[in-house]
Amino acid sequence: MIKKVLLTGVIAANVFCGVRGGGLLTNTNQSVHFQRNPARDASIGIDAAYTNPAGLAFLPGNGFYFSLNNQSAIQKRTIKSTFAPFAGFGGNAEKEFEGKTTAPFIPNVQAAYKTGKWVISLNAGIVGGGGSVEFGAGLPSFESTLAIVPAVLAAQGVPGVGGYSLDSKLTGSSIIYGGQAGATYAFLEHFSAYAGLRYTYVSNSYEGYLRNIKIGMGGNLLPAENVIAGIAAMNPAAAAFAPLVAEKEVDCKQTGSGIAPVIGLDYNWNGLNIGARYEFKTSIDLKNKTTINTTGVNDFADGVKTPYDIPALFTIGAQYAIIPALTVSAGYHHFFDSDADMAGGKQQYVDNGINEYLLGLEYKINDIFMVSCGAQYSLAGVTNDYQSDLSFSIDNYSLGIGGTARLTENISLTLAYLFTSYSDWTKNSTDYGKINALTQGVIPATAGKDTFGRTSNAVGIGLDFRF
Repeated sequence: MIKKVLLTGVIAANVFCGVRGGGLLTNTNQSVHFQRNPARDASIGIDAAYTNPAGLAFLPGNGFYFSLNNQSAIQKRTIKSTFAPFAGFGGNAEKEFEGKTTAPFIPNVQAAYKTGKWVISLNAGIVGGGGSVEFGAGLPSFESTLAIVPAVLAAQGVPGVGGYSLDSKLTGSSIIYGGQAGATYAFLEHFSAYAGLRYTYVSNSYEGYLRNIKIGMGGNLLPAENVIAGIAAMNPAAAAFAPLVAEKEVDCKQTGSGIAPVIGLDYNWNGLNIGARYEFKTSIDLKNKTTINTTGVNDFADGVKTPYDIPALFTIGAQYAIIPALTVSAGYHHFFDSDADMAGGKQQYVDNGINEYLLGLEYKINDIFMVSCGAQYSLAGVTNDYQSDLSFSIDNYSLGIGGTARLTENISLTLAYLFTSYSDWTKNSTDYGKINALTQGVIPATAGKDTFGRTSNAVGIGLDFRF
């Protein structure tokens, strides 16, 4: 049950990356500029320190440029599960498990210094995660292996058995810190190139439990271990159910880090700008620091390592000033998730990676105010075997809107809102009860169904400075 929480190694990061733009473990939303217009891959503003670092060569003049941002995101993650034995706890075969993600502080800083043909730049902040998710009633995979036990016992003719109850909860948090530094050089009048390094540090934590587990016997809910022990006294074969109904708890933290190169190219001519960026894969192994583990599973042991690679990313985009006041932009992202090592080898269920398509508009009202909007469409890029209640990726589209006000000659304020809508994904299973190795040979194949869904809202504020 709880075994999968750590073996997947992606529950928190997958949840939080879904709050903002990006792939399974990568957030491309690194500034409020993205929230007001996601198509930033050909930016030649200060946010290009992340989105298009080669484009910094075409900043409007020499000097220092800074951008300070904070974003706040709220997401609801729902899993509607249909499994006949669930009726034993509440009388309904369909249950909805809800997890809420809250990330009030997602800071980021962009900085650049331009002198002639050279630009030195950096960006740093929380590039993934940044909050916590709590499933107050646990997950379907927590409950299903317990739910089927009284059903199977009743089917085997054990008199008086039926129904169950439990206390189940899962809380996960993830923070992925990132820092990138590099240099841009304009080697021709209209062309520039960038080379840099990105350092990534991952900190995840997971707390989960199954407690107060009871099974109905003779119309009363009794401690499950006592019920199984009593049945096993008359039928020794029933002892095989004991591990399934034992209380379990895990409290584990994971940390790890890695470094990867980043390169970029940019072309700028007569109102047209085209930018491209490639971030190499960051190889990371997370190491467990476990304080509680009563699951009996060695994978939770203190010191165990789990692969958690940040996949390579290719972006390309263009922007064009149709008239001086109106700019249209477009972009494309490809995440090479299928080539990044994941816990349990889940990368084999990623179908060639995730693809994103972006469009945007910016309109300069006057010398003080500018408004913008944009959209992003993301294709999940995974197979049905990838999806589980612990980590799922589903198609989605995002709509962003916002504006910038020039407060002084050198300071600008940006406000933005980004909404993301996710398509539901339904997964049918013929062996729903076989959640982990403990059930093999004990629990028969049983049909079940999960429907995964999300909603997400994010707001942001940012200040840009130039000196």
